[in-house]
Amino acid sequence: MQPAINPLVVSLKESATLAINQRVKALKAAGKRVYHFGFGQSPFPVSERIQEALRQNVDKKDYLPTQGLPELCDAVAKYYRDEFGYDFEGKNVCIGPGSKELIFEAIFLTEGSLLVPAPSWVSYGPQAALRGKHVIPITTSRDNGYKLTAEELDHACYRMGHKQKLLIMNNPCNPTGSVYRDEEMAELAAICRAYQVIVVSDEIYAKIDFDGNGTASLSKHYPEGTIVTGGLSKAFAAGGYRLGVMLIPDGLEPVMRALKSVISETFSAVSAPIQYAALAAYGDYPTIRPFVERTCDIHRFATRYLHKRFEGMGLNCPRPDGAFYLFPDFDNFRESFRARGIITGKDICETILEEAHVAILPGSDFYFPATNLGARVASVDYDGGYVLEKWAGDPASEEETRKLFPNLVDGSDALEKLLKAL
Repeated sequence: MQPAINPLVVSLKESATLAINQRVKALKAAGKRVYHFGFGQSPFPVSERIQEALRQNVDKKDYLPTQGLPELCDAVAKYYRDEFGYDFEGKNVCIGPGSKELIFEAIFLTEGSLLVPAPSWVSYGPQAALRGKHVIPITTSRDNGYKLTAEELDHACYRMGHKQKLLIMNNPCNPTGSVYRDEEMAELAAICRAYQVIVVSDEIYAKIDFDGNGTASLSKHYPEGTIVTGGLSKAFAAGGYRLGVMLIPDGLEPVMRALKSVISETFSAVSAPIQYAALAAYGDYPTIRPFVERTCDIHRFATRYLHKRFEGMGLNCPRPDGAFYLFPDFDNFRESFRARGIITGKDICETILEEAHVAILPGSDFYFPATNLGARVASVDYDGGYVLEKWAGDPASEEETRKLFPNLVDGSDALEKLLKAL
């Protein structure tokens, strides 16, 4: 039997980040050593406080309210008020099975084309495509750390005319590690307000801010039109728990009503024990703060170590200020690769995987053209439990760095050797 499949789904490919993770796992299972710079999962163990809360609530089996456990919604709102200064109450919060799912729901239930800064996380565009939405990438500049400017946003909005517009912002940014600051967000907010743009502010990495200056959000400058999302997967190191949060301002009540309706007809509610575990994360954040700050210090060192190595081997790479990603490009090696018949970013990444055994993702997976030679690198290929236990501040030597982060050092060595041989 050949069932007919929704054409919007047929054209969809597997998420690039998940696909590279499975490919690396298969290579390792076959006995090959691979430096896994392709997948962004926090390597640290889940905080013991959250684990204990999960153990204590395994008996919770009843369906929870569609919007989420009320105590958790209140705790999430308080966390965002205390930590970021946002003006949300429990009634503004919705709990979902990961922020990825909640972002999809927001894209699904709102009308209008999706504006996506390029480069941006791989799944925004495919999620919009599942809804049949037009995706409009806004190309950003390496010289500006790949951060969207007010001028670039203004131009894109003007070209769209009077139709409703949806903008997705990720700060700190996957795939670049760039962090927007307050004055930059204020300028973007003025454009959003002028064109009445609905914003989804993906703040899943908000607590992984290397300089400690505080990540900015359109929610503070454009609260009436900004939806905020976050969750347990990154700073809390609990990606597999699959719990995300969405905070919807009073000015967008129709979105909340529609979201609850969609949830009621799809996943109904997030797993009850997981919601109670999340209550420990958000409701008892002062207890967990030392874990978050310590792991952030480790992310900072690991990511900036790779940045230093990439610059040393001649790659162009803006300095990462948050998350655990970098976005180097191979433009300085374009002619050397071309001499080998390699002209696309995808083929360069394939060559690097085959010859240097380093897994990275091409810029074309992040809304850049096929011939763009940028690549997304994740800096989390190390034993998080071991590093967390041994961490006593930045390693003072390459030897100490290798003890803590052997794959980052050896992977960088392998990539540098390949580039020198071109």
